[in-house]
Amino acid sequence: MIFGLLLACKKTEQDPPTVSLPSHIQYFGFTLIDTYWDDPSDAETKTNYADEVYTFSNLADILVVNPSDSLNHRLQTFFDFNLKAVLHLHELFFEFIDTNGSSGANYDLRANYQERWDQFKSANQSVLSANTIAAFYIGEEPTWNGISYYELNTVALLVKKDFPGIPLMMIEAYPALKDLQVPPKIDWVGFDRYFIKNPNSSAAFQENWKLLLSKLSNSSQRIMVIMDSHYIQELHGDYGNISIQEMNTVANNYYELAKNNERVIGLLGYFWPNGFDIATSTGARGMPENVKAEYYKIGKEITGKK
Repeated sequence: MIFGLLLACKKTEQDPPTVSLPSHIQYFGFTLIDTYWDDPSDAETKTNYADEVYTFSNLADILVVNPSDSLNHRLQTFFDFNLKAVLHLHELFFEFIDTNGSSGANYDLRANYQERWDQFKSANQSVLSANTIAAFYIGEEPTWNGISYYELNTVALLVKKDFPGIPLMMIEAYPALKDLQVPPKIDWVGFDRYFIKNPNSSAAFQENWKLLLSKLSNSSQRIMVIMDSHYIQELHGDYGNISIQEMNTVANNYYELAKNNERVIGLLGYFWPNGFDIATSTGARGMPENVKAEYYKIGKEITGKK
C-alpha cells in the first residue's frame, strides 16, 4: 500500500503542470512574411519567410499589388506549411492621391476598383477560399491614411458579398482611433501602437484599447492584437526605455493582454524580417535568442504545433 502511494506521489511530481490556455485566441503570426521585402541584413535574396515561422505560427501575410497577381504558388507554399494567409488588398482598391492625410499620405478608392477586384477574382478563383485564407486585410490604417468610411464600407460590402465565409480585417493607427468608424461587415479590428513595454499597465495604451472597443459596430467583431515585435534603438530604447533583451517581456505582456480579453482572436507581430521602416531596425527574425524563444513558446501554445 505504501509502495503504491509512493508511486502515485512520484508520478504526480514528474507530470508537467496542466496549462489552461484561452480558447478564444485562435491565431499567432508575424507580418512581412510574403510582401516582397528582402531583409537587408543577410547576403541572400529572400522575400518569403514562411519556412522560418511555420513551426510556431498559423497566420502570415501576403501582399497583393496588381489585380493580375497570381496567388496559386504563394498560397500553396503557405498551405504546405499549415499557414493561413492574411491578404493585403490595399493596393488593389486604393491609390495614393496626395500628402493631405493625417499620416502624410492620402488615399482614395480607385475609380476602377470593381474591375480590378473582378480581375483579381478571376485570376485566383481556384485558391480563394477559407481553407487557405484567414482574412482579407482591406485597408492600411484607413482613417489615418485619408480613406473615408464610405470608401472602406464600399470595399467591405463588395468583398463580403463575394466571400461571406472569410473574415475582413482592418488595423487602424492609434492617433486616428477617435475618428474611426468600423463598417459592420468588418470581422477583425485592431490598432497599432509601439514602444510600450507593458500595454496592460500603460494608461495611454489602455485608453486606446477602450476607445477601440467603443468603436466596434456589432457584437460579433473580434480584436486582432498587433504585437510589437521589432526594435529601433532610438524609439524602443531611448524613448521607450526598453532594451532589446527585454523584448521577450514585451511579447509576454501582449500575450497577457490577449489572454485577458475574450474578444481577441489572435496576435500578429509587427514585424519578422529586419530593416523595415528604417535600415537599422531589428525584426523578430534578428532578436536575441531569449526573445525568439518567447515567440516560439507563445506561438506553440496558441497554435498547438509541436
